Amino acid sequence: MFLVCPLILISCHSNQSSQKDSNKQLTQVKSYSVLTLSPQTAVIYSDFPATIQGQQNVEIRPKIDGYLENIYVDEGSIVKKGQLLFRISAPSYEQEVRTAEANIKIAQADLNSAAMEVNKVKPLVAQDIVSKYELESAQYTLQSKKAALAQAEANLVNAKINLAYSKIFSPANGVIGALPFKIGSLVNSTTTQPLTTVSNIQNVYVYFSINEKQQLDFFINARGNTLKEKLATYPPVSLLLPNGTVYYYKGRIETIGGLVNVSTGSISLRATFPNPDGIIRSGGSATVRIPMTFNNVLLIPQSATYQIQGQLFVYVLSPDNTVHSTSIEVNSNASGHSYVLQSGLKQGDKIVVDGIGNLREGLSIKPIIVRADSVYASL
Repeated sequence: MFLVCPLILISCHSNQSSQKDSNKQLTQVKSYSVLTLSPQTAVIYSDFPATIQGQQNVEIRPKIDGYLENIYVDEGSIVKKGQLLFRISAPSYEQEVRTAEANIKIAQADLNSAAMEVNKVKPLVAQDIVSKYELESAQYTLQSKKAALAQAEANLVNAKINLAYSKIFSPANGVIGALPFKIGSLVNSTTTQPLTTVSNIQNVYVYFSINEKQQLDFFINARGNTLKEKLATYPPVSLLLPNGTVYYYKGRIETIGGLVNVSTGSISLRATFPNPDGIIRSGGSATVRIPMTFNNVLLIPQSATYQIQGQLFVYVLSPDNTVHSTSIEVNSNASGHSYVLQSGLKQGDKIVVDGIGNLREGLSIKPIIVRADSVYASL
């Protein structure tokens, strides 16, 4: 009995200590950072897949038939407007020029002969030696010979033009594309494949599409009364290259299509980007990033949200310092690391911004109020 009593006392003391520790843990309140919602200015970025075209993409095609005699450029070469690109061997066109020149000499001789005949008949008619019919016939012959000379001269011009087509010059400044034909290839005006393509990429056109709702948002938020004014005042847009980097030149939206694609419900837009270094090539793909500024909106840090079955929730602080989960609706696009609130909360509400994984419904916390600018600056 003397041994059992001390053991019972020790056991009771141990149970009381354990119960005190447990109660201490239950009564211990953890601290969490809490943000008071207030109106902010947010910039939302929307990304759209895009295709790239050069300012000019000119297909170079032959206008005459012949063999490719010389190629003066290589694929990827930078050329200037008027630079010689190809030469086509066309001896038949050279012969046509010589024939046209000979026909002009013949027509000139016939014209001179007809003029002499008119000069010969005129005095005879004046002396009534021959009838006026002879003079009129000679004059008509002279007019015919003049027309024949004009036709011969026109044939010569055409022959020289055709011969000039044997030399093909660049119609614009740009970059040479692929060269599918080699020296000695037979080419003609009906060849389906061009000799090459000259792409002027000093500026590039970036084409992308937006839906009708986004188009209406554009018109509502852009400043100006007319479409031209709205485009002129709209902020510059960015271009995300295929390797994930942001192109260091900004672009501007210059045109908006006038028709909605009935099959896709989209509207086509075109943005122009400078490309002085020639990094962007025609035919490539990229992503256009468009900024849209919203004033006096409530921002919800992404770190303050959690998701259940596609619905976003935040923990709202009650006046008694307990937290309660509340569902919210936000803009589909994020502003950096924050969401633009659409519904579910109001100005002045307090939300927990960190450590939400440890929270549960109705839990009491010790709120630490943080400044809005410090929260958004750290995101």
